[in-house]
Amino acid sequence: MTTTQHTAAHATTGRLHGRPAVRSFLEGPELTASDLSMVLLVREDGEEADRPMPTVTVAEIPQAVRDLAAVGIRSVKVFANSLERNPQASGAVALDSLMVRAIRAVKDTEPGMAVMTENCLCGHTDTGECHLTVNGRIDLGATAVLTAAQAVIQAGAGADIVGPAAMTRGTIWTVRQALDEAGHRDVATMPHLILDSALYEGYRTTMRATPASGARRPFQISPRSPASAVDTGLAFLGEGADMLLLEPGMLSVDILTRLKRRTQAPLMPFSVSGEYTHLAPFDPATGRRDFRPLLEVFTMLKRAGAERIITYAVLDLARLRA
Repeated sequence: MTTTQHTAAHATTGRLHGRPAVRSFLEGPELTASDLSMVLLVREDGEEADRPMPTVTVAEIPQAVRDLAAVGIRSVKVFANSLERNPQASGAVALDSLMVRAIRAVKDTEPGMAVMTENCLCGHTDTGECHLTVNGRIDLGATAVLTAAQAVIQAGAGADIVGPAAMTRGTIWTVRQALDEAGHRDVATMPHLILDSALYEGYRTTMRATPASGARRPFQISPRSPASAVDTGLAFLGEGADMLLLEPGMLSVDILTRLKRRTQAPLMPFSVSGEYTHLAPFDPATGRRDFRPLLEVFTMLKRAGAERIITYAVLDLARLRA
């Protein structure tokens, strides 16, 4: 580059970035409320409300959903477990389960609100594990069949997208077949693609979903194995998944970008409980959290190709952008 060219380039850069109106004009699309999906952790009426992560009861869901709709939020991700748990995880397929009642409460309030569910057994087994066991050994076949039955019940209650979360191959195909046979061909599947992480502890404590063994879940992927995560995600899509949830959101951005080059399926990072607590720090002086770091992370995820971002901080971020 000649001196003249260098001077001209420098002048152009100054003109493009020197005036706020020009900078704003040239910036890409901003993160909007419609880019975000709200997490609803649901508890029974009589359960303790003081937990690491915010929760709602079924009776509180209508107001929560109306508040979300008022700021342009169009989807929720619902988690709900059983109070009584057993080795058979029978609560997962109870027709009046907390999840069923929560789905109906959302749909009765805002029929156009897309409802995504967690479709898993960890909140229903007495061990807190995502799978069933027989004689101390994991029974993948029985796990897939029960997970599929749970998905059909969730779909019947009004779920739009079910989210198999056990990370076991073959389960997605079984869920898809069960949904189709039950007449729910229009209900989508979004399996969770989960990296092993310490960032889930707030959720696990809140929802009593910590494995009794204290060990890591056997099918979650090591964060040192991105190629395995990509391979697993593509395998889930090959089994009939319509989209993928990636968690933790911030720690899976490289997997997001790799998958984006391999599939047109929607990819949705889930910003998990630890990201909420650490990236939205609480200020005791004001009694409020600072959500600006999360906003920057979500802008990065959208830039990387996220279709939507699932987070606990939807209302706070929507108000921050207002």
